[in-house]
Amino acid sequence: MNQCQETGQTETQEEVTELVCQEADLKDGQMKEVTVGDQKVLLVRSEGQYSAVGGRCSHYGAPLIKGTLVGDRVRCPFHGACFNVRNGDIEDYPGLDSLPCYKVKVEDGKVYVSINKKSLTVTKRVKEMCSVVPDVKHTILLIGGGPASLVCAETLRQKCYQGRIIIITKDSVPPFDKPKLSKALNVESSSILLRPEDFYQRYGMEMWTKKEVVSVNPAKKEVKMSDGTLQRYDQLLIATGCRARPLTCPGSDLEGVKLLQSYEDAKDIYSSSLGQKVVVTGASFIGMEVASYFSDKAASVAMVGTTQYPFERTLGSEIGQLSMQMLEEKNVKFHMNDRVTEIRGENGKVKQVVLKSGVVLEADVVIAGIGVIPNSDLLAGSEVEVDSRKAVIVDKFMRTNVPDIFAAGDVTSFPLTIRGDQRVSIGHWQMSHAHGRVAALNMLKKSTKIESVPFFWTVLLGKSIRYAGGVLTSKCYGEGYTEIIFKGKMEERKFLAFYIKDDVVVAAASLMFDPAVARIAELMARGQILTKAQAQAEDLSWLQI
Repeated sequence: MNQCQETGQTETQEEVTELVCQEADLKDGQMKEVTVGDQKVLLVRSEGQYSAVGGRCSHYGAPLIKGTLVGDRVRCPFHGACFNVRNGDIEDYPGLDSLPCYKVKVEDGKVYVSINKKSLTVTKRVKEMCSVVPDVKHTILLIGGGPASLVCAETLRQKCYQGRIIIITKDSVPPFDKPKLSKALNVESSSILLRPEDFYQRYGMEMWTKKEVVSVNPAKKEVKMSDGTLQRYDQLLIATGCRARPLTCPGSDLEGVKLLQSYEDAKDIYSSSLGQKVVVTGASFIGMEVASYFSDKAASVAMVGTTQYPFERTLGSEIGQLSMQMLEEKNVKFHMNDRVTEIRGENGKVKQVVLKSGVVLEADVVIAGIGVIPNSDLLAGSEVEVDSRKAVIVDKFMRTNVPDIFAAGDVTSFPLTIRGDQRVSIGHWQMSHAHGRVAALNMLKKSTKIESVPFFWTVLLGKSIRYAGGVLTSKCYGEGYTEIIFKGKMEERKFLAFYIKDDVVVAAASLMFDPAVARIAELMARGQILTKAQAQAEDLSWLQI
């Protein structure tokens, strides 16, 4: 019998659909997707025991059978979320929910998976949570409307914290799926909310939208809002993220110069750019995704970047060149090794973009993707320590230097386990989730370190480049990696790249090579050292691809 007890599984025999398969089908460390009714079920054998969980990742519904299984954990091939195959619980991110889990028994050489018919349409499971109890006089204040705050709040409730939880965000909507904004700008807010609005009421989480915290007073344990109101706290989470770095050149204040930060920004950029001449400055992940999106929607798209190729400082010139070729085939014009020096207008609106090289581009809309600035201004005078970039410094428990103040997500600088606790700032959706969980556990005095392996993806013209591992900065630009070993064929746009430093694999990236990056991430998460020799070998069976 497996460890899982399906929620609500007290049905009679008539209410159960049973799956029968031969025990010999699976060996230890193997998994198989089977269909029960309309439900995809992942059947797993590990250490001689069978278990069965939902077969679709709770994040975006990727088939977990295409992922990687290490021990009792399956990792999604697309975005790296991890689930325990014994009980279905989510163990790493992105995504919020766990998998449904089903009863399994083995008799007479056959495996029986029992599913309540009422559960056949259920593909994800919200972990059990408590709610607020008015008599508990304790308040945890979460500043920021991203996944760090949301996962922190949910983890607190999952661990039976019954005090007051307040989430304060400048956004007009509750926490939403921000990575979608640069990949599909024309989305309705209801389709990208991480939780429906009644979810917060159900679990006693106060959601304050359109409010901005402007200062923090640790001595009085209170914060001040832009409208002058004060709110007391017992424990505080700073999860304010980063803001887009604005252009500062002449003309940057003209109508038509855009930054992508909020849901409203995405809608504005979409409506302003359709059928227009668009210039994107900054060949960053955000900039490239926006250029990709508008390649078939704008009259023209021009990309301006300061390096020879996009992503050159991170993924390297080979992948940057390939990404550039992909967009050039869709008529995106690149102006690399260049930068914007002036934006000219007419009647207060963008008309032309002048580059350092002297090239003048016709433009109706200019979209800047030139980096980010940590939103830590509210901490001025609070004694909370920030680094030279203004990122909030935390330890492996997500604690700042001030008691009862924690920080999480893009706004932080934190020790990265797989880089020997080197302090890093990582603006990854997945890592913000993990930070929120760790912060919540440590608020409750459940000592837990942040040990997640960074996992990131970018989408260009419907193709996903995935990456896992340490912070990538090539030898040309500082610490990071000194060599890249490629597998596959770049010309076929199918590759796996190993990033090497000191004869060790420090990161990996891929295109059309799943689940290699997920596998590498899971091995790294388990503390395995992957060597340059393994990456060079013709035999990649250790990756199970």
